[in-house]
Amino acid sequence: MTDTTKTIVLGQKNVEDLDIEQVLPNELMTINMGPSHPAMHGTVRIVLTVDGETIVGADIQPGYLHRAFEKESEYATYTQVFPYTDRLNYVSPMINNCGYAMAVEKIMGLTDAIPKRAEYIRTIVSEVSRITDHLTCVGASAMELGAFTPFLYLIKTREWLYMLLEELSGARLTHSYVRIGGVSKDLPEGWGNKLDEILTKIEEVKDESVRMLTNNKIFRGRMDGVGALSAEESIALGVTGPCLRAAGVDYDVRKDFPYSIYNEVDFDVPVGTTGDCFDRYLVRFAELDQSISIIRQCLAKIPNGLIMAEDPRVALPDKGEAYNTIEGMIRHFKHIVDGIRVPPGEAYTFIEGGNGELGFFIVADGTGRPYKCYCRAPSFVNLNSVHRLIDGALISDVVPIFGMINMIGGECDK
Repeated sequence: MTDTTKTIVLGQKNVEDLDIEQVLPNELMTINMGPSHPAMHGTVRIVLTVDGETIVGADIQPGYLHRAFEKESEYATYTQVFPYTDRLNYVSPMINNCGYAMAVEKIMGLTDAIPKRAEYIRTIVSEVSRITDHLTCVGASAMELGAFTPFLYLIKTREWLYMLLEELSGARLTHSYVRIGGVSKDLPEGWGNKLDEILTKIEEVKDESVRMLTNNKIFRGRMDGVGALSAEESIALGVTGPCLRAAGVDYDVRKDFPYSIYNEVDFDVPVGTTGDCFDRYLVRFAELDQSISIIRQCLAKIPNGLIMAEDPRVALPDKGEAYNTIEGMIRHFKHIVDGIRVPPGEAYTFIEGGNGELGFFIVADGTGRPYKCYCRAPSFVNLNSVHRLIDGALISDVVPIFGMINMIGGECDK
C-alpha cells in the first residue's frame, strides 16, 4: 500500500509541507459578551474581536442598569439623596453614605462639629461594608472559576454582617443610616459584642477559604499572570483601590489623606508586586485582616456621647419639642419638606471606597436640594482598564479579569 498523503496536492505543495494556518480560514470574528452573561453581572456588554480564542480588540459598554444617580439627586432634598447613594456601590453602601455626608458637611462648615462617637460609628460601619465588599468580590470570582464551595462559605459570612447591619439600620442592604451631621441611630445594646464574635468567625472562614484557593492548581492557573497591569499603567488610567495596590502602589486614602478617625487607628496597607488577578485576590484578603483590626480598635476606644451635631440647621428637634411647640413643629416641617438649607458653595471630598477612591463633588445654591451632585465612582474609572487587560488575552481570561476588577453596576450607571 502506498502512502496516499504524498499524492494529495494543493496547488503545487504537498499537505505535509503546508502550515495548517494557510489551509484553514482565519478571519477575525466579532462576538458579544453580555449584557445577559453571568460573568458580566447583567449590566455590561463587551464587544470582543477575536482571532480564534485570542482577543485582539474590545469595546466595553456599561450603561444597562440606568441608575441616573446624579440627575435624580438634583430633585431630592439633601437628606433624600442618602437612599440614592446606597444604590451606587450597593455591596458596601455605608461607605457611600459617609462620603456624601462629608461633602455636604464641608460646604456647611460642620466637619469639625461631628461628635466623636458618630465618627467612630461611621468608621466601624464603613469597615464592615469594606469586608462585605471584598467577601463578595472574592466569593463571586471563585464561583465563576468553578470553585463553588468558597463562594458559599464567603457569602454565608457576608450574611452574618448584613444581619448585624440590619439590626443597626433597619435595612439589610440599602441602609440610609448616615445623616448630615452624624448618624441616625446609636449602636444597639450589645451590638459591639456581637460584631466582635462575628469577626472571629470571619477570620476562621477566611483562613479556610485561603486553604481552598491560594494553592489550588486550577485557581492559580486561571489567575497567575492574567490581567497584569503595571504601576505606571495603573496610575495613567486612574486606577485606585485594591487594583492599584496590587500593582505595588502604596496609596490608600485612609492613610495618605486621613479622614474621620483613621488617623487614630493603626493599620497597614497591603500591596502586591505584579498587578495580576492573583495579586488583586491576595490584596483583598489581606485587607480583610486590616479592616477587622480597625473595627476592633474602634470598638475598644469608642467614646460615649452624642451621635448628631448640635446644630439646628441639620438636627431634627426632639419629639417632645416638635409635638408641643409651634417653633419645633415648623422647624421639623421645614427640615423634612424643604430640606436642609445648604449655603451657596461647592466642595469635593474623597474617601477610600471598597474599590478605590470614592469622591463626591457638590454644588449648592442655597436651597434644600443640590444644584449638582457628581460622584467620582471607582468602579467606573477602574472599568476603563479592562480593554487594556483583555487585549491579547484568551476569551476564558475575561472572566477572572472582569471579576477581580469588581465592577459594580450602580457606580458605573450613575
